[in-house]
Amino acid sequence: MRAIRCNAPGELELVDIDRPELQPGRVRVAISHVGICGTDYHIYEGKHPFLQYPRIMGHELSGRVIDANGAADFAAGDAVVINPYLACHACPACREGKTNCCETLTVLGVHGDGGMAEEIVLPAENLYRADGLSLRDAAMVEFLAIGAHAVRRTELQPGWRVLVVGGGPIGLGVAFFARIEGAEVTILDAAQDKLEAAEQFGFAGVLVGDRDGDAFRQAMGSGFDAVFDATGSIAAMNGAVAYCRNGGALTLVGVVKGTLNWEDPEIHRRELTIRASRNATRQDFEHVMDAIRAGKIPTDELATHATGFDAVPAKLPEWAKARQGLIKAIISL
Repeated sequence: MRAIRCNAPGELELVDIDRPELQPGRVRVAISHVGICGTDYHIYEGKHPFLQYPRIMGHELSGRVIDANGAADFAAGDAVVINPYLACHACPACREGKTNCCETLTVLGVHGDGGMAEEIVLPAENLYRADGLSLRDAAMVEFLAIGAHAVRRTELQPGWRVLVVGGGPIGLGVAFFARIEGAEVTILDAAQDKLEAAEQFGFAGVLVGDRDGDAFRQAMGSGFDAVFDATGSIAAMNGAVAYCRNGGALTLVGVVKGTLNWEDPEIHRRELTIRASRNATRQDFEHVMDAIRAGKIPTDELATHATGFDAVPAKLPEWAKARQGLIKAIISL
């Protein structure tokens, strides 16, 4: 079968590989759509700190069941969303239902080969029926679920003023689900096109360079009730405390290799609740699917770029270099 393989940084190839074996308790799925994530761009560019090459990328996935292999919840032809987080289901985190932070978690397309291929074989528990969703929209569930999970962990209250630092796809996911919970959302970013997108979606947008302006000071007041960092920038993460009100919350959604460095008196003076948020669970995937079905997520506007499978080795490098106006690029098989 065909697959897109990243042989080394900057080197993508359309290859033929063996069809995966169908093992007991697993389901064979024909991949339909693949969303391209920031992680995929980092893999292509050689910026992922732990990845080993060659690697078949792809973890934002939808497809149709080919062979349910006895799984009671599925039948051939069923449309599915794929959860790319493969958990052990035995460690303390898994036993608490926190499969998103399993002690031995592996992620498709990162720690092992992923879904930029014609077929994949996965445990039945990693597949969710995508009834009522287009297969294109089903491929966007995973990245939105990361934002939904961060919002759920933060326990937002209706009417809270929320700041999302970083207006990329993950930050937008946070913003959408914060708004669904009744929050008033402001997005802070350094890129004008990201702020234009944020405003198109009905959020207040502020350029990093305008943080000292009257508009941002008025929106901030004595501090935001909840601040989410979705930048993947250690400098931004270290600076996020300054945006929080006393008694507020800071949730770190972006991940970067670096050291968090905060002044302890500032944390204690504010009595901040600081959380990390990693990946998502089935509950978050289901929440996202319900929101898309209800028309609460503008998927047509989020899916800004598209290509067919054969064009990926040419298109992905283009998008890695020129991301102006790009929110989510999706490959169709």
